[in-house]
Amino acid sequence: QVQLVESGGGLVQAGGSLRLSCAASGSIIDINAIAWYRRAPGKERELVATVTAIGETNYADSVKGRFTISRDNAENTVYLQMSSLKPEDTAVYYCNPGTVAGGYYYPRDYWGQGTQVTVSA
Repeated sequence: QVQLVESGGGLVQAGGSLRLSCAASGSIIDINAIAWYRRAPGKERELVATVTAIGETNYADSVKGRFTISRDNAENTVYLQMSSLKPEDTAVYYCNPGTVAGGYYYPRDYWGQGTQVTVSA
């Protein structure tokens, strides 16, 4: 099974930007879709964005227009470019392999360590 490792988190002021990376230990070509999730303290895990093998993307309403997910199959990496960050974006961010079908994302039961994003006011 391909392992995914998240990186790129950090501390940033509100209005700033960060780019998260999700690096795979092997090829991601055969993975139907990859998602970014986040979990804020005391909250449920939230689906943030998905990208399919052919580059179709989808976003949570809370991040539309601010975050961009992209997939580089040659580099076996998925990125999440985050701009205009808000304190409510503070969370641990995880990438996850899965499947998009019928307009829904179905995650595999695989979760890495995640990367912490902290946005100060």
